[in-house]
Amino acid sequence: MKDSNYLKEMNARHLWHPMAHPADSLQNLPTIITGAQGVRIKDVDGHEVIDAVGGLWNVNLGFSCEPVKKAIADQLDILPYNSIFRGTTNNAVIELSDMLQEFFAPDGLTRAFFTSGGSDSVETALRLARQFHKVRGESGRTKYLSLKKGYHGTHFGGASVNGNANFRNAYEPLMPGCFHIPAPYTYRNPFNETDPQKLAQLCLAALQDEIAFQGANTIAAFIMEPVLGAGGVMPPHESFMPGVRKICSDNGILLIADEVITAFGRTGSWSGSRHWGVQPDFMCTAKAITNGYFPFGAVMIADHVAQVFENDESGKAAIGHGYTYSGHPVGAAAAIACLKETQRLKVNENAAARGTELFDGVLQLYTKHELVGDVRGGVGMMTALELVSDREAKTPIDKATIGRVQELAYKAGVMVRVSGPNIILSPPLVLSKQDAAAIISTLDEALSGATNGD
Repeated sequence: MKDSNYLKEMNARHLWHPMAHPADSLQNLPTIITGAQGVRIKDVDGHEVIDAVGGLWNVNLGFSCEPVKKAIADQLDILPYNSIFRGTTNNAVIELSDMLQEFFAPDGLTRAFFTSGGSDSVETALRLARQFHKVRGESGRTKYLSLKKGYHGTHFGGASVNGNANFRNAYEPLMPGCFHIPAPYTYRNPFNETDPQKLAQLCLAALQDEIAFQGANTIAAFIMEPVLGAGGVMPPHESFMPGVRKICSDNGILLIADEVITAFGRTGSWSGSRHWGVQPDFMCTAKAITNGYFPFGAVMIADHVAQVFENDESGKAAIGHGYTYSGHPVGAAAAIACLKETQRLKVNENAAARGTELFDGVLQLYTKHELVGDVRGGVGMMTALELVSDREAKTPIDKATIGRVQELAYKAGVMVRVSGPNIILSPPLVLSKQDAAAIISTLDEALSGATNGD
């Protein structure tokens, strides 16, 4: 490895960072991570911290999961690559597809379409949803509905159904035919409703109204996260996703569950859809499927959808979509090992227990710090604090102050993620009770420091 001076000097010379202004990376040196072990990461200066971001929602098993690393190394010696486009396949991807249908059987999902990651999975589900209706003779169903505040990746399809202007404005015009309804976000919503159950019903009514306005026979699919993640961790009332499922079913609209974040245990259940008792028509997965060690994803497909494609005799069901790295044998081998370890460790149970402790901890921070306007979580290892400069007026915190909180937390031993006015906690699902407590105490210290000008 090059020395620290070289790395600091050259970081942004020839590199543009995702989700950042190129000039900012030149003026403000990003944290340079050079090592990781367990749930801790180490930077170029030797400073070690708990990674409360979990890589990027994806390192569920931590940074030293030997079975996954060994599977990757072994597969590189056996078959480092092959395509699974029509006419060829590989043993690893066949085994993985069988394991995934068993894992997702309670969700009603029996087929897998493999991708290179979360944005690819969303793009795939959106395209297959349109094709499904064309195969069935309803070619007019081309529109998509989604939630404001929702995040669905950065491809043009995903950006079009995204509900966050930060990922849309610079790239408009986006794909036509995409419409959004209010999210069940109790802290800020157009209904000024703070009761979760009442808000869920208002949002469902808005969905029904939008369907009536657009015409049900023009809508292909509704896409949603079971718990909104990147938008600021917004668990809906338990009635919301089942309500969406019923409305979609009543109107012939496919339900796409974007579980790039929530699949494989993060909600405390093996899937976010299962957490709410819902069976979607498509489920987008990625991230934790390989613990972040290899770019890989899978769209899981409901059996009744699969039957429409597989029973087609017109030729309309021929899939003209895929990626060079779909079903990559190294990714498949990593996913097999990861799924086995995920189940062996029962990380969903630890996510539920540690997630409750984190949520209880941030509730205590709310009572102590006026900077904290709202706290959200209580569904597995997904927690957020929304910071404000004026709690009564709900005035969002300025970038400098929330940046200071993040900086102080890092210096004190915890990496947290900032997204707008939100501090998001999404640690590895193997987090210990002691480390959960350390995250809360460190945030307490950082909030105090930012308030006191330390």
